[in-house]
Amino acid sequence: MSQFKKSILPNGVRVVTESMSHSKSVSIGAWVLVGTRDENEEDVGISHFTEHLVFKGTKKRNALQIAKSLESLGGELNAYTTREYTCYHSLVLNEDWKEGLEVLSDLVCNMKISNKDFELEKKVILQEIAMSDDTPEEIIYDYLFESVYARHPLGRQILGKSGTVQRMTQKRIFDFYKKYYQGSNLIISASGAISHNELVIECQKLFKSRKKFTLDVRRRAPIWKAARVVYEKDMEQAHILVALPATSFNDKYRFEAFIINSLLGGGMTSRLYQAVRERQGLAYSVFSTLNTQTDSGNIAIYAGTDIKNVKKVIQIVADELIRLKKNKIKQSDLNMFKTQVRGQLLMGSDDVENRMSSLGVNEMIFGEYRSVDRVIHEINKITLKSVNYYLNNYFDLDKAAAIIMGPEVNVLKTWIENFDFTGRKRRR
Repeated sequence: MSQFKKSILPNGVRVVTESMSHSKSVSIGAWVLVGTRDENEEDVGISHFTEHLVFKGTKKRNALQIAKSLESLGGELNAYTTREYTCYHSLVLNEDWKEGLEVLSDLVCNMKISNKDFELEKKVILQEIAMSDDTPEEIIYDYLFESVYARHPLGRQILGKSGTVQRMTQKRIFDFYKKYYQGSNLIISASGAISHNELVIECQKLFKSRKKFTLDVRRRAPIWKAARVVYEKDMEQAHILVALPATSFNDKYRFEAFIINSLLGGGMTSRLYQAVRERQGLAYSVFSTLNTQTDSGNIAIYAGTDIKNVKKVIQIVADELIRLKKNKIKQSDLNMFKTQVRGQLLMGSDDVENRMSSLGVNEMIFGEYRSVDRVIHEINKITLKSVNYYLNNYFDLDKAAAIIMGPEVNVLKTWIENFDFTGRKRRR
């Protein structure tokens, strides 16, 4: 039986916990509510750069000591940056949760690095950027965001650009760190066999140096662009993304979008997996993802295939989208995918890291707790009528965007720019 509690420290730091008494481990996250979309134009990549640098040294530990701090206990320590936030997280045994929290607080409150470490890590990040360019399954999503959210901060690459990273200075990193790693811009979430009151007491000690956060972070919603872009790269196969705008985190119909995404490409029973892989054998990997932000979102369909099959794969994807838009879905399909989503949520709820992450995201987006039972209740409320409303009002094939990346794809530029995802031109 899990139990949720929330406290707000005098300096605004929020502490949220979900006690899971049966667990042998505790997962703790320190969330900093700043990401790539909040950066200045000349500082693109600074959120990710800062995340790297905190692991290079603090006032108490050097890089090796940070690495050994939890690994020596059999635990884990890691971090990641997104377009909207940065998360530092630890996983430790129940008896070691204070060490897990203390290390996270050290990272978030006490960064201290030398000029040498700064320059060395800059080289590492430049290598990471170069490596991402050679990882088509990842870089194609950056190309998608750049294209559909053109000239908007959400279109920026999380890693930054080589130029902005090369020009980054140590002072700018520290100024950014001191500005955003403060007060109400921080959330501490924890899940497992942990006492909320004990955690709050420790947080009061460890985060007392954080000042109240008064900066007004103003975000503007992006305008979707139905971009059609090709990127010619020397690689083994072609990579395809077809995307449509979808709901945001805050949207009333976000669970309908979740169902549609599962139906399209959420697993082996999905329509696209069956149509592209099972019936045609045109791709080993074909799936869809629902990418949601606080004020926007998209469903992106990925497929990797031989260059000679690109047109056929895109045509099959378009046909499935048209069929779904026109015929909607059957009650039996809705029931199956609601059951599928319910099962995924319930199985995920046994994982303390999943629950820690859910706690942090829900506090960040909604400012409240959303239990697994509550989410399942909302999914159970989905009806054919509400799904059809989503398909009629959100699922806009006129706004279909497409990215093609691979060898000799420039010959497809005019074709994809004029391709009709609605099927209207083809019926004439």
